[in-house]
This record gives sequence, structure tokens and C-alpha cells, in this order.
Amino acid sequence: MITDGFLFLSLLIAISAVLVYLEKRRGVRVFRFVPGFVFLYLIAALLNTLGVFGESDSITDVGGGVKDALLPAMIMLLLFQCDIRQIIKLGPKLLLTYAASALSILLGFVLTFLVFRGLLDPEAWKGLSALAASWTGGSANMVAVQGILDAPENVFGHVLIVDTIIYSVWLLAMFSSVTVSARFNAWTKADTSYLDVHSSATAPAATGAEAGETLDLVSLFRVFALGLFASAAATWVGGLLPEIGVVVTSTTWTILIVSVLGLIIGSTRWGKMPGSSEVAQIMLYIIIGVIAADSDFTSLVEAPLYLLAGVMVVLIHLVLMVLYAKATKTELFSIAVASTANIGGVASAPVVASAFNRQLVPVGVLFALIGAFAGTFLGLAVGQVLAAFA
Repeated sequence: MITDGFLFLSLLIAISAVLVYLEKRRGVRVFRFVPGFVFLYLIAALLNTLGVFGESDSITDVGGGVKDALLPAMIMLLLFQCDIRQIIKLGPKLLLTYAASALSILLGFVLTFLVFRGLLDPEAWKGLSALAASWTGGSANMVAVQGILDAPENVFGHVLIVDTIIYSVWLLAMFSSVTVSARFNAWTKADTSYLDVHSSATAPAATGAEAGETLDLVSLFRVFALGLFASAAATWVGGLLPEIGVVVTSTTWTILIVSVLGLIIGSTRWGKMPGSSEVAQIMLYIIIGVIAADSDFTSLVEAPLYLLAGVMVVLIHLVLMVLYAKATKTELFSIAVASTANIGGVASAPVVASAFNRQLVPVGVLFALIGAFAGTFLGLAVGQVLAAFA
């Protein structure tokens, strides 16, 4: 049984390193469908279920301290890729489609919670809020909301499983939608000519190594120093600001500060520094490992209910987006990529965009980057509403 905090953290990092090696260097096929951090969650939860991780102040202090320190830094570093000037170039119609997609998902969570609230855990609203952050942003946003709302680890485990299963099915559906694109556009009477303008106007600027910089010791130190110092400063300032209700806490203020700071830096040459994405991914693995190590599989009997709730959210989203497309004469490309950018994030939206038209890949990238910034706050907005009904 492990009760030493340093050994506990070292083991989680070692497991993460092996998973990343298998995914990035060995190219194991299963990682094409299930992200490595999901396997990390399952492995860490299994070790805890088997009693490998014991209850001790050392593990609690080390795990909690590391998670609190890395979470704001991770959020800020991930947003370095988000250049607001490129997002503005998308134009009003594409931005409206993205907003409609996100809002339909949020409405789906509210309606679904009203149906399932009597069947789920009393604190299920916190887990669903974290899932809403993931489905309007990404995994980092989900972790951020989990930390802010202090969602129970067992509930977070359920929504992580739901996130993985539905994401995989939805990505397949969005790929398949290409085959019916012409008929869908004819049904909505969509004008696709405006997309030709955005195929070149939205190309993101070169970043990191593409801009001529190399990933070396200097760049890594710069990223670590900036991320951790910003995290410490934002945590200190956030602790001075007033708390409002159950959602706006000191942690909320901290995440808001680093998100705005990341968005500002992302629009400058400093946002192009190499290593920011890689360091942020390392932090994400560590944070998820710490969260998972406090979970166990004995509570997974409730997971099917969460899966049904997730399916209902997606069905509501699908119906509302089809109605939106018909009412606004919007083509299937924008609908599919906006939906994938929300539910899938930056890893999958460009891939779906390329299935329609390779020249429009930047649209998928920029859609996903909007979610990387907004997902946390949209998830918290859902949390505020669900808390009122809980």
C-alpha cells in the first residue's frame, strides 16, 4: 500500500509516460479512439479500488497541492494557441453557427437534468456541469470545472466514461455526414459560396517551431516559469476577490484571470512560444491522474444512467441544430464542424473539416479554440442553472 505522497505522484507520472509513449511513439491503434488520459483514469481508479493507494495526509496534501498549482497554469498555456484576431475573421454566420451549437448543448444539459435528477447522485449536477464544459470546450475545461465545483470523484468518473463513449460515436457520425452533405444542403437551401472566402482568410499564423523557434531548454524553462508564476499570482488575486453563490468562488476567479491572460498572450508573439502545448498536456495528465486516484470502480453501477443522460443531451443538440440549419439555410459543413469542435475539441474538429474540404481545416481549428476559452465558463453557467434545480 502506498501512503507516501511523493511515491504516489511519481507512480502516476510514470504511468502517464508509458501511455504517452505507446500513443505517440508506438502508434497503438486503440489511442485513435480513446485518449491516453482516459486509460490513465481507469488505471489509477483500478489501483485505488484494489487498495494500492492508501488514505494518508501525505497523499492528500501532495495530490491536492499539485492539482491546485497546475490547473491554472495548464488552462493559460493551452490558450496560447488562441489568436482572437483569427477568430474574428471567421465572420458572423460561422460564429453564429458555433454559438447555436454550444447553446443547444447547454439547453440539452438543462432539460436532461430535469428528467434524470431524481435518479442520479445528489451531486450529479456538478459532474454534468463538468461534462458540459467538455462538450463546449475540451478535457481541460472539464477538469477545470470539476476543480471549481469540487465534483465527487465517482461522479467525475462516470461523466468521463460518458464523454469517451459518446465522443467516439459522435465523431463517426460527423465523418459519415459528408456522404449526405449535398442532399442536406439542398434541403436547407444553403448558399456555400461564402465558405470559399474563409478557406484562405482564416489560416492560423505559424507557431513555435513553424515560426522558426526551436523547442530547447530555454523555451521549456520559459513556458514552465510563465505558467507556474501566472498560476501562483492568479491564485493569490483570486483569493482576494469576493465569492458569489456556489459557482463564483476563489477558484473561479483564478481560472477567469488565467483564461483572459492566456487569450491576451495568444494574440501576441509571446503566444507563439514553442513548448506551451506539450507542457500543458503533461499537466493535464498529472491532474487527471490525481483526480482518478481518489475514485474506485464500486460506484460504476450508476454509469448506465449517466450514459442515458448523455445520449439525451446529444439527441436534443441534434434536433435543435437541424432546425437551426433549416431556419437559417446553413450548410452541413458548418453544422458538423461546429458540433465536433464542441463535443470533440481541437483534436477532432480539423479532421472532420478536412473530410469536407481540406482548405477549410482552419475553420475547424478556430472553432475548437473558441471552445478552449469559453468551455469553462459555459460549464459553470450550466452549473449555476442545475444547482438551482438540484
